[in-house]
Amino acid sequence: MSDPQKPTLLVVDGHSLAFRAFYALPVDSFSTRDGQHTNAIHGFLSMLLLLLQNERPTHLAVAFDVSRFSFRTREYEDYKATRGETPPEFKGQVPLLQEALRAMNITVLEKEDFEADDILATLAARGEAEGYRVLVVSGDRDTIQLVNDEVTLLYPNAQGVSQLKRYDPAAVVERYGIRPEQYPDVAALVGETSDNLPGISKVGEKTAVKWLGLYGDLEGILAHADEIKGVVGQNLRDQKELAIRNRRLNRLVRDVELDVRIADLEAKPIDDDAVRTIFGRLEFRTLLDRVLKLAGEANGGANGVDAPKPVAESAPAPAAPTPRTLLDEELAAWFERATAAEPAGLGLSVDVVDGRVAGVGVATATESIRLDWRPERRDYEPFEAWLASPAPKIMVDAKLQLEAIARSGLAFDGLVVDALVAGWLMRPSLQEKTLHDLVHRYLGETVPQSDPALLVPEEGTDAGAPEYAWYALRVAPEILRVLPEPTRRLLAEIEMPLVPTLAAMEVRGVAVDHDRLTALSAELGDRAATLAAAAYGEIGREVNLGSPKQLQEVLFDQLGMPKTRATKTGYSTDASALADLQESHPHPFLGLLLEHRDATKLRQIVDALDKSIGRDGRIHTTYGQIGAATGRMSSNDPNLQNIPIRTEDGRRIREAFRHGSEFTELMTADYSQIEMRIMAHLSGDPGLIEAFNEGEDLHRFVGARVFSVAPEEVTPLMRTKVKAMSYGLAYGLSAFGLSKQLRIERAEATQLMTEYFARFGAVRDYLRGVVAQAKLDGYTETIFGRRRPFPDLNSPNRVLRENAERAALNSPIQGSAADIIKLAMQGVERGIAESGLRSRMLLQVHDELVFEVAEGESDELERIVRDRMGGAADLLVPLDVQVGRGASWDDAAH
Repeated sequence: MSDPQKPTLLVVDGHSLAFRAFYALPVDSFSTRDGQHTNAIHGFLSMLLLLLQNERPTHLAVAFDVSRFSFRTREYEDYKATRGETPPEFKGQVPLLQEALRAMNITVLEKEDFEADDILATLAARGEAEGYRVLVVSGDRDTIQLVNDEVTLLYPNAQGVSQLKRYDPAAVVERYGIRPEQYPDVAALVGETSDNLPGISKVGEKTAVKWLGLYGDLEGILAHADEIKGVVGQNLRDQKELAIRNRRLNRLVRDVELDVRIADLEAKPIDDDAVRTIFGRLEFRTLLDRVLKLAGEANGGANGVDAPKPVAESAPAPAAPTPRTLLDEELAAWFERATAAEPAGLGLSVDVVDGRVAGVGVATATESIRLDWRPERRDYEPFEAWLASPAPKIMVDAKLQLEAIARSGLAFDGLVVDALVAGWLMRPSLQEKTLHDLVHRYLGETVPQSDPALLVPEEGTDAGAPEYAWYALRVAPEILRVLPEPTRRLLAEIEMPLVPTLAAMEVRGVAVDHDRLTALSAELGDRAATLAAAAYGEIGREVNLGSPKQLQEVLFDQLGMPKTRATKTGYSTDASALADLQESHPHPFLGLLLEHRDATKLRQIVDALDKSIGRDGRIHTTYGQIGAATGRMSSNDPNLQNIPIRTEDGRRIREAFRHGSEFTELMTADYSQIEMRIMAHLSGDPGLIEAFNEGEDLHRFVGARVFSVAPEEVTPLMRTKVKAMSYGLAYGLSAFGLSKQLRIERAEATQLMTEYFARFGAVRDYLRGVVAQAKLDGYTETIFGRRRPFPDLNSPNRVLRENAERAALNSPIQGSAADIIKLAMQGVERGIAESGLRSRMLLQVHDELVFEVAEGESDELERIVRDRMGGAADLLVPLDVQVGRGASWDDAAH
């Protein structure tokens, strides 16, 4: 019987392939709403479905290891002992994977005292004997010994499990230069690092293959060991017992007693209900579709053998209601009827030219309307009245749409949920970034979308404003359903009220003096050119000061400086590496290079600001509300958070930010030492609390305790040291990092930290407890309930684990600071509105707010700002607010 006529037996090493899938797919990108990691399951099932589709096996089974212990570990206790602990994120996935396989009616096999490879070897031997074409799928190279004319090995490549290399006898010979049955002899001689089986010293693969070519097998090699000359020959004679033991352990057992026959492994119809249940729990909507489709296609048998019976197709996704266009009385009646009891979805299309509203969609669960809104039309007044009313509205990416509403001269109220913000709170590190992402994750559906390659989309292929409104209305409750109660509270009390505040600030913008920026840019350009010329003079030639490759040649070859840390392209020439080099081996060229970089970077900042000035003479930055996992906001297009604060050039940049002609001055307000105040609150440290409550200079107070001197005897250097340490500890600063930052000996830095913790022990205890609790919970939490997941805290990868620990240390502090400034912003905005002031909030930069002050309102505005910012949180220490006023941002500094 020729191969195409034979039935096909597919046997898979479950643990091997699942483990490879675990490391091939990022663990924190695949998890369910309740935190169950699923990357190994997803990768394995994707591979298996591809195999089933391509190979059409008639019989199949998946084998798993019961544990790490087997007859091999009884013989050699250190067998596989070098393998690290199985990651906890992986352990919990194996039972779920097995449950999914059983739901698909795929036989799962395990055998106490044996490995999965032994089960595969037994099934392959039986299948071959009974006339099957056998496919073995494994990532363990020991299974190469199973390959023959009837048994093919499918081996995953280095990229994971998505691609499988086919090894028949010819492919084994081509790759290794030996026959498949000789591979265990090579492994016995060379050793297997992954199994902790050391080989013969100095015997590599080429040597082992050469010996096998001469003597046939391991027994033949050992029989002729006296003929092999040199060091390797002596090593072989001295260490032959290692090779004998290795060969005994790597020989796969082909007669394991199993409770199934090959005939029992026949492909069966899937259990439709069980598949839907387990895939639903795993949130594998796309994989579920693939399983159902594959089962449905297998309705004619494969190669003459019955295959799984087709199952009913999954229920089609509900279709968006066809939007209607209503006017005047009909529109008013629709709003009165359709939006009276439940929230409505709202979606707006925005004109790309002027940023105003171009189209409107409003949806309920069963119907929707479309309005081609124009400001001159009067037949949409019922919509405008509903838009301005507190009637609850659900949106996606609301801030952009609220800006369009403001630019169109419309009033707005009633935003209860922005689904994009809610989704970010659920998954702050890997948040879904569009409505399409949210709908796919939480509804398992696809929002209609035209081919992105088409310049003009085909009619009816793209979702419009009514469809967006309808999907927003449907997806928001699904996200809210899985949000923990503290997070729902955070959404309602902090994030949602902030959306209209940010939209208003972005529309207002801040006035900027174009002429000042232009002059500063020219000056910085001249300075950079002068510095470059001086640098060229030091080395006697011109080079590209922005080219790492050319700088490496100058620094390490021409000037012979010590090498910095190695990179993929040589040695580092980044700012920190060059600063360290200048500190240890000062050179005029290095000093000029660093100054040139500073001038060039500042000019880039100035030019980016200048280009961003709009026709109204104002810069309108965009605030990223959902950009950071900590909750911190970003500023983009342009970035106003990267302007230097303490340098003269930074002051000159801020000098260009002015008040508008209809206002009298700018006011700035920021929190003093907010992160240290939050540290005092969270740690409950009596010393820190005392310092803040008595209004002491914190760093002088701490310095007095650490150095055992009176406060008035704390020198500026002492104060600098304790300040660096106080802030650094919250970011996981080590003694080495502190010594490097302060340019002091490591022993002094260690002693400094010891003295600090001896007097502020509650800080140490708090910081230790943060990481310990996060390892148990899987996340950190701010004062207000903002959660940040840290799946890598239990990672077997030391670098990932330590990075997660450092981030977890500061996350509650940074996140709480972010929550407080957000509460302060909405409180101040509300206070200004309640007092009827014309003054307005323009900017938020880190912990600072900037206001434009109307004539005669300075004192009242300052009262509101101090009151709302100071009362934004109830801490164990006061929130100190510093206020300044002036004609420019720099003048208003304090």
